[in-house]
Amino acid sequence: MLTTLIRRELLDNLMTFRFAAAVFVMLLLVVANTAVLIKDYERRLANYNTAVKTHQQKVRERKTYSAGDLNVDRAPNPLSIFNVGLDKRLGNQVAVHHGFVPTLWDAKMHGSDTTFLNIFSSIDIVFIFEVVLSLMALIFAYDAIAGEREAGTLRLVLTHPVRRSHILAAKYISAMACLLIPLLMSLALAVILLTSAGSISLKTADFLRIGGIVLTSLVYLSVFYLVGLLISATTHRTGTALMFSMFVWGFWVLVYPNMILAAVDSMHDAEPRTKAVFSQIQQMWEAFDRERGEFLENDPVPGESTNFDIGWMGFDFRHFRKDSATLRYYYQAGAHFEEIDERSQSQVPHAQNYYQFLVPLTIRTAARTWLVRRQALENIFVQPASVDRTLLKLSPVGMYDAATQAWAGTDLLGIQDFFDAARQYRQTVIDYFYDREAFGSRQWFSADKGAADWSTLPRFSFQRSDVGVNAKRALPDLFLLLIINLGLFIIIFLIFIKSEI
Repeated sequence: MLTTLIRRELLDNLMTFRFAAAVFVMLLLVVANTAVLIKDYERRLANYNTAVKTHQQKVRERKTYSAGDLNVDRAPNPLSIFNVGLDKRLGNQVAVHHGFVPTLWDAKMHGSDTTFLNIFSSIDIVFIFEVVLSLMALIFAYDAIAGEREAGTLRLVLTHPVRRSHILAAKYISAMACLLIPLLMSLALAVILLTSAGSISLKTADFLRIGGIVLTSLVYLSVFYLVGLLISATTHRTGTALMFSMFVWGFWVLVYPNMILAAVDSMHDAEPRTKAVFSQIQQMWEAFDRERGEFLENDPVPGESTNFDIGWMGFDFRHFRKDSATLRYYYQAGAHFEEIDERSQSQVPHAQNYYQFLVPLTIRTAARTWLVRRQALENIFVQPASVDRTLLKLSPVGMYDAATQAWAGTDLLGIQDFFDAARQYRQTVIDYFYDREAFGSRQWFSADKGAADWSTLPRFSFQRSDVGVNAKRALPDLFLLLIINLGLFIIIFLIFIKSEI
C-alpha cells in the first residue's frame, strides 16, 4: 500500500506546473550563474598568479636580507563557486616579517574587483538553493494535506485501510524526490561546467566535499518541506496555509539573517576595548626601545647613531609603526648601505654586532606582544563573529550556510588555516636566517661584498584542509538540521493522526 501511495503522490507532483517551474528556474539560474562565477574565479586566480610572480621577483631583486617584507598569497578556492563564504571578503595577501606576527586582520586583497561582475558573482550556488529551492519546498508542501482536506480526497483515501503514517511517508518521499531532481540536475550541470573550465582542477576530495554540500542541501530542503507540511496539517484552507508558508519563508530567508547582522553590527564597537590592549602592546615596544638605546649607549661607537658613520644609507627602517585597528605596533629594523668606503670598513663589525643584537630582540618582543594581541583579537573580533554565527543558526538558513561553508572550506576556520600556515612560514624564515647567521652578517645591511642569497629561501606553500576536517566542521550544523527534521516529523505525525478529517 505504501508503494502505491508513493507512486500516486509522485505522479501528482511530477504532472504539476510547479515541478516544471522548479526544474526550469533552477537550471536557468544555476547554469547561468555558474558561468559568471567561473569568470570571477578566473579573474581572482589571475590576480593571485600575478601577485605571486610579482612578490617572487621583488625578493630576487633585494640585495640585502633586511630589505623589506616577504609576502605570501592565498589562492582562490574553486569551491567558493558553491558557497563563497569569506573567501572573497577577507584578505588573501599577508606580509611576513620578523617584527610582527601576521593575523587575518593584517591581510590585503589582490587586485581590485570589477564592480559590474562582482554584483553577479556574489550570488553563489548555495544562495540560489537557500532562496529558490526553499521556496519550492514550501510550495510543494502547503497544500499537501490542507488541499486534500479541503477537496475531500483525504477523507476518501482514509475510507480505505490505509495508515495515516503511510500517507505522511508517501507525501514526504514523493515530494523530496521531486525536489531532488532539480537539485541534482542543476548541480550536475554546474560540475560539468567546472570540470570543462581549464582553470579549475577538481580532485577526488573536492567531489567528496561537493557530495557533502548535496547531502546538506537535501536535509535543508527537507526542513522547509516539513515546515510547510506542518502548516498544511494545522490549517484547513490552502489559502491560509500558503499565506503562513510565505510568511515563514520571508522571515527565515530574508528578514531574520539581515536583522541579526544589523543588530550585531550596531552593538559591536571595538574601539573602547582596543585602547587598553594597544597601550599594553605599546609599553612592550617602548621597553624594547629602551633596551635598544642602552645597547647603543654602551657599544664602542660614541652616540646613539645606527648608521655608525658608514657611507651613505639608502634607506632605513629604524622606526615604529602602529595600527590601532589591528592592535599592531611593531618595530622595523633594517638598512641598506649603498656604499661603504675604506674609511668606514672598521665600523662594519659594530653594525653587524648591532643587528645581531637588535633583530633577535625584535623577534622576542614580537612574540611577547603576539600573546597579548592574539587574545585581544579573539575577544574583540572572533568572539563577536561567533555570536553572530550562533544567532544566525537559530534559523535553518544559518545552519545550512555554515555547514556548506565548512564543506567548501570558505568558512572562518578555513580562512584562518591560511594564516596559521603564514605564521608557521614566518617561523621557518626566521629559523632559516638563524641557521645562516644572517642577522649578524654583512648581507643583512649591505651588498657591497656580495648580495644576499635568496636561492635557498624556503618557499611558502598552503594546502586546504583535508576533507575529513571539512566534514568535522560541517557535521555539527548538519546534525542540528537532522534533529530539526526529526522533531518536525514527529510533531506532524502526532497532529495528523489526532486530527479530524
